Amino acid sequence: MVSKRRFLALAATALAGAGVVRVFGSGTSPATAKEAFEITKTPEEWRAVLTDAQYRVLREEATERAFTSPQLEEKREGNYTCAGCELPLYASSTKFDSRTGWPSFYEALPGAVGTKTDFKLVYPRTEVHCSQCGGHLGHIFNDGPPPTGKRHCINGVAMGFVPKMVS
Repeated sequence: MVSKRRFLALAATALAGAGVVRVFGSGTSPATAKEAFEITKTPEEWRAVLTDAQYRVLREEATERAFTSPQLEEKREGNYTCAGCELPLYASSTKFDSRTGWPSFYEALPGAVGTKTDFKLVYPRTEVHCSQCGGHLGHIFNDGPPPTGKRHCINGVAMGFVPKMVS
């Protein structure tokens, strides 16, 4: 059995370790990451084209409250796009109900997203961002359905939706 004192010492060590990792760049936001993106803007330019909620998620890596996004209930055929640059990210055919409170997909469109390791909660997670503008979208977990077994847990405010055109 771990004593309270030992537990607190381990937790403090883990937090200190996470801080060291962040100093060396593993926890940088997409807006300040060294990776070059096709679309780049200053924070002021992003603020001019995004809502406050979109800016917090896409540029500061915030997370919207669960069960608040209209994208969660979107059922039409089409593509989900980046709210920052309109790049198509996910096909509606890959969306599934993960019961987590955020839109979830088992696969992104080819070349649409990039990933990096995120240590913000001390343990490593796979952060997912738009490959064109670097906007933070959410995280990828290994508890999704076939065929990939992945769950792209995406902030709905980070996406737009373009319905399939019926001819």
